[in-house]
Amino acid sequence: MAGLVYPRALLKISGEAFAGFRTGEGSGIDFSVLERLTDELKAVAATGAQLGLVVGGGNILRGTTASQQGMDRVSADYMGMLATVINALALQDTLEKKGLDTRVMSAIRMEELAEPYIRRRAVRHLEKGRIVIFAGGTGNPYFSTDTAAVLRALEIEAKVLMKATNVDGIYTADPKRDSKAKFLPELSVQQALVKGYAVMDANAFGLCKENKLPIVVFNINHPGATARVLAGERVGTIVQ
Repeated sequence: MAGLVYPRALLKISGEAFAGFRTGEGSGIDFSVLERLTDELKAVAATGAQLGLVVGGGNILRGTTASQQGMDRVSADYMGMLATVINALALQDTLEKKGLDTRVMSAIRMEELAEPYIRRRAVRHLEKGRIVIFAGGTGNPYFSTDTAAVLRALEIEAKVLMKATNVDGIYTADPKRDSKAKFLPELSVQQALVKGYAVMDANAFGLCKENKLPIVVFNINHPGATARVLAGERVGTIVQ
C-alpha cells in the first residue's frame, strides 16, 4: 500500500449508477455499467488499498418515494434495503468473474445470500485483501444509504469516504442544466450544509463533521479516478 494517502477507504455508489443512462426508479441494472465499474475497482485492488463499498437501491426502489405514494414508510424503507442487496449481489458476481475476492455483508440477516454484518469480521476481510460490499443500509428504516456509508466508514476506520457520481464533483448548480455552474474544488461540511448542496443528506454530513471524516465527491466514469483519489491526487471535490 505504499504511496497511498488513504490505505483504507469506503466508496458509496448510488443505485442510479447501476442503471447507467436509464433514468428513473425501476430502471434496473445495466450490466455494461457494472463491467466498467468493476474494471475500476480491479485497478483499485491492484494498488493494495483496502476497499469497502456501500450500494444504494434507487434504480430498483426508493423507500421515500414509495412512502410518498401511500405505502407505509417502514415497509417501504425495508423494501429499499432489499433493493440494495440485489445490487450488491450483482456487483459481487461481476467482481468475482474478474478474479476479485469479494464478500457481501448485509445489515438484514439473510445467510443464504450474504454474511450478516459484523464489524470485526468486516475489518478482517479487508485485512485479507477482500472487497467488502455492505448491503441493507443501516438495517433500520428512516436512514438513508448515505448515512449507512458514513456509519460503515467510521466503523471500519476508513480514512476517506468517496462518493461516486456522474459529474466531476460539487458545483454551485447542476452543470448539466446550468452552463454558469461553477466547480468547487474544496469546501467545508458547514458550507455544504448551509448552501444545501444535495450530495449527501444532513445526517450523513453531520456524522462526517463530528468525526472529521473527509468526503471526496468525484466522477467514477473517468478511468483510474478512484485509484487517483486514494493516492491523494486532487480529483473531484473534497469536503472536510
